[in-house]
Formats: sequence, structure tokens, C-alpha cells
Amino acid sequence: MSIIDWFAKKEKSTTSNERLNIPGDVWVKCTHCSEILFQKDLESNHKVCPKCSFHFRISPEERIRYTFDEHSFTEVDADLGPTDFLKFFDTESYSDRIRKAQSKSNRKDAVVSGTASISGIAINTAIMNFAYMGGSMGSVVGEKITRTIERSIEDLKPVIVFTASGGARMQEGIMSLMQMAKTSAALELLAEKRVPYISVLCDPTTGGTSASFAILGDLNIAEPGALISFAGPRVIEQTIRQKLPKGFQRAEFLLAHGMVDMVTDRRELKDVLTVVLSSLVIPRSPQ
Repeated sequence: MSIIDWFAKKEKSTTSNERLNIPGDVWVKCTHCSEILFQKDLESNHKVCPKCSFHFRISPEERIRYTFDEHSFTEVDADLGPTDFLKFFDTESYSDRIRKAQSKSNRKDAVVSGTASISGIAINTAIMNFAYMGGSMGSVVGEKITRTIERSIEDLKPVIVFTASGGARMQEGIMSLMQMAKTSAALELLAEKRVPYISVLCDPTTGGTSASFAILGDLNIAEPGALISFAGPRVIEQTIRQKLPKGFQRAEFLLAHGMVDMVTDRRELKDVLTVVLSSLVIPRSPQ
């Protein structure tokens, strides 16, 4: 084969409609720095971009795997699910939204609760799932978080809640707003028992969630870059007619202004929680 024939063959192969058989989920683009990342490398790095340290949003299952001792998590209250008691309809019925969200996530609602351990220290935990209807807080979310707190009132184990929410679920009206008072009241009873409550604020934590249990921790730990707010920055700017500072409502801004206690990289979170729990958990004699 001549060199001319070889180039003609290469040109034909590159201009043909044949495509390389590369699965679409092998590579992912960082939304912060635009770096192209190998999916398996990203997962092994706790879904944190190795170039810019941008924290991708993760599922409850991934958070369980990254944070707790292996095979220590046991789910409870998995059967609790929402109902469309108001027969709410906007662009579609609430019942249809529930069915779609449950089918997509294989979960009944926007929080997973259970028991686990971190470096051998037993805890009760609840993990919110932003992928389920924006992590919105309805009656089931409030109930499961309240039950998590109530278990700790009984067994005196520390509570760790991971928040990721767009706020109260409008499709449940006043019932969703009542969860703010319900969870806060349970935390007051927990405080009377002197049981530690650690809140880990993930991206985003907003609305009624941030205005209740999310910010009431004995220790409030935020993930880097997490949006933490009640109303969004655009709404605030339009209300006060002023330009907001750069990074307003992000974790680092809140740390600098005393609204959170720590900003901790996800890759270091288990070690940080181990130190914190070891300091806060006092061995108790049998009753």
C-alpha cells in the first residue's frame, strides 16, 4: 500500500458515520472548572474535583459509603411515604410528582434515616436527598427527622443530619411549614438530654430547612461552596435594591460571619466527625 493510499484510508475511516463505542457515563465535566474527569477517579475521590475541589452533589447511598463505617448503616422508617391530602395541582398533580420521584430515586421520600457508626461510635442519622423533588421538606421528611431525634432522646446516641434542600414542599401547604416547629421542638428535648446534634450543611440548604433544624446544630459543619440561605440572593437583591457581596450565602462567607462553625472537605469529613464525636460523646454507665 502506498502512502497516498494509506492517507486515503485514514480519511475515509475518520469521516465515516462509525463512532467509538465509549459509554456516556465514563467521563464527566466539572461544572466549576470545566475539567474533564474520569468517572471512576471522581467516585474514588468522594465526588470532589481533583483539580478545583468542587464538591459534586451526591446521593444518600454515596454519602453513607463515604462517611460511615463499612456495612454499619441500617435504614429505618423506609416505608413512610407522602400522600396528596390536598389534591394539589400546578402544572401536574402532586400524586404524579410523587410517583415520578419515587420511580426515579427508588425511595419513598426526600430523606433516608437510620443507625450507623463512625470509627466505632454509634449514631442516629438522617440524610436528605436533593434529587428527590429538590429535597423539599414535606410531612414525611419532618416526621423521619423527628423520629431520628426521638430515637436519640431514648438511646442517647449522637444525631448527625445531612441537609440538602430547596425548602418546604409547597404541595403540602401549611403541613410542610409545621415541620419547622416540629423538628425544632424535638431538638430542644434532645438538648435537655445533653445529647450532641451535628448538622452537616450540603449544597444547597435553603428555605424552611435552613430556618429550622439545619442551623440548630451544636456544631454546624458546611461542605465547601455550599449554598446556605433562606431566600435566594436574587430575591434579596430585588428586595433591598443593593448588590450583594461576592460569595454571599456560600459556606465560606457564612463561616467568616459566624453562621457556621466549620467548612470541611468531604474527603476529610469522616476524620473530623471522628474527632468531634470522640470529644463530645461521654461514656455513660448502664441505667
